[in-house]
Amino acid sequence: MMPDPLFYRLLLVGLVWLCLILHVVWPYDRATAGPTTPRPAKAPPKRSSDPKPFPGLPRTPPCAACEQVHEHVPQPPSCPPPRIVPTRGRPRQVDTSRHFCPYPDCAYQGWVGLGNLCANGHPSGGPWRQLHCTSCEGYFLETHDTIFHGTRVSVDLIVHVIGCLAEGLGIRGTARVFEVDPNTVLGWLVEAAEQLRAFSQHFLHDVRVTQVQLDELYALLRAVKDGEVSQAEALARLSRSPHWVWTAIDPVTKLLLTIDIGDRTLAMAQRVVHQVVQVLAPGCVPLFLTDGFKAYTTALLTHFGQWVQPPRRQAQGPAPKPRWRPLPQLLYAQVVKTVRRRRLVRVRHRVVFGTLEAVQQVLAACGWQINTAFIERVNLSIRQHVAAVGRRVSTLCKGEEGLRQQLALYHTYYNFCLPHASLRQALPQPEPTHGTGSAKRWRPWTPAMAAGLTDHVWTLREVLLFRVPPWPQPAGR
Repeated sequence: MMPDPLFYRLLLVGLVWLCLILHVVWPYDRATAGPTTPRPAKAPPKRSSDPKPFPGLPRTPPCAACEQVHEHVPQPPSCPPPRIVPTRGRPRQVDTSRHFCPYPDCAYQGWVGLGNLCANGHPSGGPWRQLHCTSCEGYFLETHDTIFHGTRVSVDLIVHVIGCLAEGLGIRGTARVFEVDPNTVLGWLVEAAEQLRAFSQHFLHDVRVTQVQLDELYALLRAVKDGEVSQAEALARLSRSPHWVWTAIDPVTKLLLTIDIGDRTLAMAQRVVHQVVQVLAPGCVPLFLTDGFKAYTTALLTHFGQWVQPPRRQAQGPAPKPRWRPLPQLLYAQVVKTVRRRRLVRVRHRVVFGTLEAVQQVLAACGWQINTAFIERVNLSIRQHVAAVGRRVSTLCKGEEGLRQQLALYHTYYNFCLPHASLRQALPQPEPTHGTGSAKRWRPWTPAMAAGLTDHVWTLREVLLFRVPPWPQPAGR
């Protein structure tokens, strides 16, 4: 019987397959196989320790404050009216250079120091002087648009009450000291806060600084949800909600650039950095020092960035798209603190924008290193002077707006009225005092004086009596 041809075919395929497997698996002497060139071992790639440049962002991070910067801003007329020089009568003895005509139908309305105002005595024997505008023939008191306008309360009482609030006494405690109603104290605080906020905006602009430190301060506010409980039950069931007080300071002059309140978010960081930019002079890019909060990086990149066209990597193909990168002169460093079980265990310095050598060169002018000690000291001062953010106290605000009013009071009081011990200036000659004490050897100096914004220490009475112009006045007026 003849075997099947398919069997021989399968047997042939199996033998060929077995030979191939033996050729691959069977060991043989490599020395007799002939000389072979050994392959060089690849060295592991070395990682460069040099920091890589920031690649940039494909679009500019949005900032709500920048989008609304030109809204609701009073614009002055095209040019100021001519200056009026009196030619009749005796020379004027009363200084009216800080006042302006408030009437909208007057050509000199809002303009300061143009000679259109003159003093007209004290009507009905009152404490305030009446001013007369020679252009529109209008009359108004020197307290117009201030907290003292239209009130019959003693000026000293209002000043002392506002001063106690600025020094850290609560609203109810101040009311008990001066024997007035707490609602009256609260009303004076609301009016003073609005006026002092405009006072700070009038003076804080075009400031040139070399360093800026930013930080956030934790605060507790008591809030009650509307409609859930009655007013009597609300006093016993006040809930606490966390908020953050954001601050920015120039560590050289100790000038408090801005102070705000809000959540610890990127949008709030954008708003605080935007406020700092509004205070700084055009083209001023200082060194920024903060903690390890990541939102500061995006906020600074938004306001101190530019479009950069990356170079082409190949001759063909589409050109790379522009990238949003920080300005070459922007320097930003962080102080990253590690806390375990409420104890500081590690402090690291991180340079985000710029180089370490450039940051140290800026700090070497003052003999400092990378730190946030000055803004931390300001946080302690805020807790001492603002009763609503003090630790372990019962004078917590009922809402965010109440804290804003106290912070606006402290902002102006700190910059213009409160002399700083580290800024005092030595007198060329000691001045004798009126008593039997030692001669006066130091001149008090405020942060506003150190920054060149003013030339004297303002009293709280002077600040509350200052009439803020509706728009910035031209230089030399």
